[in-house]
Amino acid sequence: MTLNANAQFDRLNDNFITRSEVVGANGMVATSNTIAAQIGLDILKKGGNAIDAAIATNAAMGLMEPTGNGIGGDLFAILWDAETQQIYAINASGRSPLGLSYEQLMQNLEEMEENRIPPSSLLSVSVPGAIDGWFELHDRFGSLPMADILQPSIEYAENGFPVSEVIADAWRRSARILANRVGAFIETFTIDGRGPQKGEIMRNPDLGNTYRLLAEQGRDAFYRGEITEKIDAFMREHGGYLRYEDFDCHTSEWHDPLVVNYRGYDVYQIGQNNQGTAVLQMLKILEGFDLESKGFNSPEALHLMIEAKKLAYEDRAKYYSDPDFNDLAFDLLISEEYAAERRALIGDTALETISSGVDGLKEGGTIYLTTADKHGNMVSLIQSNFRGMGTGFVVPGTGFSFQNRGELFSLDPKHPNVYEPGKRPFHTIIPGFVTKDGQPYFTVGVMGGEFQPIGHVQILVNMIDFGMNVQEAGDAIRWLHTNSTEPTDAFDEFLKDGGLVRFETPINPDIVEALRAMGHKVEIGGGFYGRYQGILFNSDLGVYFGASDPRADGHAVGY
Repeated sequence: MTLNANAQFDRLNDNFITRSEVVGANGMVATSNTIAAQIGLDILKKGGNAIDAAIATNAAMGLMEPTGNGIGGDLFAILWDAETQQIYAINASGRSPLGLSYEQLMQNLEEMEENRIPPSSLLSVSVPGAIDGWFELHDRFGSLPMADILQPSIEYAENGFPVSEVIADAWRRSARILANRVGAFIETFTIDGRGPQKGEIMRNPDLGNTYRLLAEQGRDAFYRGEITEKIDAFMREHGGYLRYEDFDCHTSEWHDPLVVNYRGYDVYQIGQNNQGTAVLQMLKILEGFDLESKGFNSPEALHLMIEAKKLAYEDRAKYYSDPDFNDLAFDLLISEEYAAERRALIGDTALETISSGVDGLKEGGTIYLTTADKHGNMVSLIQSNFRGMGTGFVVPGTGFSFQNRGELFSLDPKHPNVYEPGKRPFHTIIPGFVTKDGQPYFTVGVMGGEFQPIGHVQILVNMIDFGMNVQEAGDAIRWLHTNSTEPTDAFDEFLKDGGLVRFETPINPDIVEALRAMGHKVEIGGGFYGRYQGILFNSDLGVYFGASDPRADGHAVGY
């Protein structure tokens, strides 16, 4: 997977390398905000480990990129622990209100004349799980005191930080949409009622105070303390259903991640109630084809990847859900036998009609970050509000917006993902991790709603099949496929029209015409193609190679 000089030069001439990989021997941090990445690197330099750096970076991102994440949302992470030489995975997603029954939800929706849970409603708010995720990670693997980890973000919250370009654009759009929400959105997230311009200084002292409470009192400040009481009172006042009890009984879960081997590389995903299983399903289908010989962005390779996506996403729409409420066949979905069965459906022309194979959401507001330290620990962490800045409901004095992840429940009683009290909704956010020969190799994340599994697969295929380096794999032209069935749809719905393929604008028009000749509906431009970060560990050299997506504001930093 190492390019020679001539190949590197040729790819530079192909105009899809934006910059060199970042190289560091002692540590690396990559995320979509430069100041947040530097905060994580500073934690490493002060003696913190990759877990400390990940929490510090996430805290800074919640302050500096509230358009994608924050402590009102959820978290998933996969990490490699150098001491035990093992992979660990945590599901820090929250559950629906215990006091809201399915019948009451449906009655509320009928009164609102809605046939789905609206993202602008308190009905879409589930318990925020991110903070519990931080403390679970820290209690098990952390090094520095939590007060030291949160201090940089507390100072930036109180003193201010300059808003970067891509974030500023998203912030202004969200501010226009969310300005009429009850609560403290205007006071917390705007300047005179508008979102900030790039370079303007923003402050959020309320969030700084919340972080200070967490540093002093621990996770119970959020789940059993002053903040919990404020949230309970706010929900009662404005017709929401979350209560103190929902926070008091919240727990994250450690569990074994799902894994498949793809051409000698072990690829890990969380699975459970998020869509990471789709990555593994697609890879197992694609492993039966010789993509390398077909070539990067060849119509033949693209056709196979698009078809694999269609097949995996129909299972995604039917089965991915909270396993505490269902007996789900995840092992079957990623098995060799099932992959062969689904692979056999792929022919020379585009499939129009596809259903799930086992009997039985567009642009999102998310951030991905990854860290690595001199001891060999590596963290792949993703955290989200779901839609942009979430619901826009801000409890006065807290400094954060609630997520609207509950929007992703189905309302079909036959569906495994149907709404139930105390249940975790379907999640789009997925951290990825790759090992080689039993050792850590690569962390990967591509935020962006339903695009994320497609993004993971493109990055991994670019590296493993097409020999790209960690930066080049993320810079390369991307494609997406839309209109697959969603986990919020009725259980008996399925793809009927083949969906739509979109490419970023630099795509060669000849490739587009070749795919159209195969029966694909293809458009150029439009759509959302995610934001990527990755860290690769080269064990021969003993160094990390980091990459960050040029489509966002961030960078990778190492030392």
